[in-house]
Amino acid sequence: MKLFQPLILTCCLSAIFAVSHATAVQAAASAQADNTAVSAAQLQASVNLRKNWQGLTRDIAFPARWLPDSHVFYYRKTVAGGFAFIKENVDSGVTAAAFDQALVAKGMTAATGAQVTQWQLPFDDFWYQDDGIRFYLNYEPWHCSLAEPSCAALADPSRPIADGEVRDLRVPADNPLRPSPDGKFSAHVQDNNLELLDSSGKQRLLSQDGSAAQFYDAESLQWSPDSRYLLALKVTPGQARYVTRVLSSPDDQLQPKTIEQLYPKPGDVIDVEQPVLFDTKTGKQLAIARDSFPNGYLLENLHWRSDSQSFAFTYTERGHQRSKLIAVDVATGQPRTVVDEQTDTFINQWGGSYAHEVNGLGHEIIWLSEREGWAQLYLIDGTSGKVKHKITHGEWPVRNVVHVDDAKRQIWFAASGVNAGEDPYFIHYYRINFDGSDLTALTAAPANHHVSFSSDMQYFVDSYSRVDLPNVMTLNHADGRQIRTVAKGDISLLTQAGFKAPETFVAKGRDGKSDIWGLIVKPQNFDPNKRYPVIENIYAGPHDSFVPKDFWPFGYHSGGDKVIGMQALADLGFIVVQMDGMGTKNRSKAFHDVAWKNLGDSGFADRILWHQAAAKKYPWYDIADGVGIYGASAGGQSTLSALLFHPEFYTVGVAYAGCYDNRMDKMSWNEQWMGWPVDDSYLRASAVVNAAKLQGKLLIIFGEQDSNVDPSSSLQLVNALIKADKDFDLLQVPGGEHSVGRSTGPIDYVQRRQFMFFVEQLKQRKTPNWNVAP
Repeated sequence: MKLFQPLILTCCLSAIFAVSHATAVQAAASAQADNTAVSAAQLQASVNLRKNWQGLTRDIAFPARWLPDSHVFYYRKTVAGGFAFIKENVDSGVTAAAFDQALVAKGMTAATGAQVTQWQLPFDDFWYQDDGIRFYLNYEPWHCSLAEPSCAALADPSRPIADGEVRDLRVPADNPLRPSPDGKFSAHVQDNNLELLDSSGKQRLLSQDGSAAQFYDAESLQWSPDSRYLLALKVTPGQARYVTRVLSSPDDQLQPKTIEQLYPKPGDVIDVEQPVLFDTKTGKQLAIARDSFPNGYLLENLHWRSDSQSFAFTYTERGHQRSKLIAVDVATGQPRTVVDEQTDTFINQWGGSYAHEVNGLGHEIIWLSEREGWAQLYLIDGTSGKVKHKITHGEWPVRNVVHVDDAKRQIWFAASGVNAGEDPYFIHYYRINFDGSDLTALTAAPANHHVSFSSDMQYFVDSYSRVDLPNVMTLNHADGRQIRTVAKGDISLLTQAGFKAPETFVAKGRDGKSDIWGLIVKPQNFDPNKRYPVIENIYAGPHDSFVPKDFWPFGYHSGGDKVIGMQALADLGFIVVQMDGMGTKNRSKAFHDVAWKNLGDSGFADRILWHQAAAKKYPWYDIADGVGIYGASAGGQSTLSALLFHPEFYTVGVAYAGCYDNRMDKMSWNEQWMGWPVDDSYLRASAVVNAAKLQGKLLIIFGEQDSNVDPSSSLQLVNALIKADKDFDLLQVPGGEHSVGRSTGPIDYVQRRQFMFFVEQLKQRKTPNWNVAP
């Protein structure tokens, strides 16, 4: 039995006034019922849309993986009943099943106690390892044998971190012996100090200054290529802030439990990391002077140069306004700043930074920077730190670097916005020379591309699509020449079931220049002669852009739930929209900077203009009585911001798992965008501080066991609203995690509650709005 058993609390703080108007309210609702009522059957059909549309596509192929050092790739595609995993050999042309799915299903059924079928395996991606396959299930690592029906969960501290997850780094991690490149020695951490072992097992302490208050980090140990030097980080722990959650309804006992989680928050004292160099030949120990990196938030990418004469690392100053590449010469131990990147707002550490040392020597550096307004690549002189020249040029951003060939002096990278006339968010892939010449496009179709290269860079598999174009997968030579089509999506059954692609809509933002791109989702029985109230699905987190660019709906386990949810809501008689306003990523630096110390903005100045432009163009786009809005996590915060700061436009909101006061949320995300030290900007953006401004109708939903956003954030909002005498609805889900009701837990129940809230408060408007300005 799962822990997700919902509890509804309806907060009605103006009860006497409400009762005195009950008859009038009921009469008003009855008068509207003929035109706006939604039957139980209609509601259930919308909630079931996700299930009804499953299995209605064929050959929708998802991005491929390559077996290392081979010309074999594998991928997942839709088939009757679910998904098939396919493996193809480019050299031989042989295509086969990637593994025995029936065998794995049998093993998963035995391991989980839940019935698993071969076409409905509970994972999207996998890789081959240890005579079997590895994959992640609910962010935890699993292994299944391919010789027998045997599967098991694994303990793995190196698992990928879930979106926004805060991991307890003080949980003891694996502490393996780190062998030197020549195999003569191994090193590890023993009782907070470094210990060296020779090939016979003889032990020698390299350090004696380690303690619980200043310990050597076992994960940081790195040998120099010549096996003489050992590098380690010595850590002075910061503030150990723990969040304590109450598990009210455990499935194995009657009484509640408590759960603790290490959870650093903005402004907390953080760990101090000190690089220490050891000469294993002489026994000399040298702590590297921290003058050039005194206030570190991140000290990462610690690595040796290939000649063993120096090592380097990247340093991000707390506050995210300065980033450096620092090199240290082993002969002197003196650090030297190679690149010093500074900004008045923020340096984007969420996929917006990149450094590559050519030939591993550091004489030349390929560096990604937004210093001229767009994310572009530069070639830096590793001695002087000066820009030799700009590699890429244009008013478009480099999205990521895929591969660098130092010998050929070529770079393979992804970018968006290069092609005039296309959606500026569509990702394409390119190759360019170090000197900026011979920019070559590797992908051509006007769509969003996901490319995977073979290890030797001879081939790549391209899976591309748009919201109105089902996935097409092609096999290509490295120069972009197509070899063949691997798979082409077939949505004929989905179309017969009523699917229609959403409409792309573009309007100008607040600056009068920037295009704001979004989607409009209509009911399947859309009638252009009717008028439909509008609901916005919002997520305005500055760490990315969020309007779907791939085929819609994308699939069972790959984001399809969220976009299908938009269609399901629309089918109840709404227009549902989503857009990326200013403050989100993947456009210019100026576009992104709107979010700086300003998360309460959420791009509303752009969003409102977008709505108004749509209403001007389409007579069926009805915003006359206000717009509804919903969102989760940062989108939950934005939903509150809409009702607090723009009540004349947004009148009904459903907020999931919001970080309603950025001081209460995780340090890593919030200090990146709101800065450090914590200042008044945190208060200005806080829905808790501004709770008294609430107007309109609000439903708050959150999971009791949210490990991403402290669930007390939701309850502190509740407390502030009660003190301000504001009415609202609250749905707290015992045992529920951050994604409860969206991709986990009682999805149907929570979605039904959200849908009915919009039907009653935006469409039928059963009850008066007591939350009005005094």
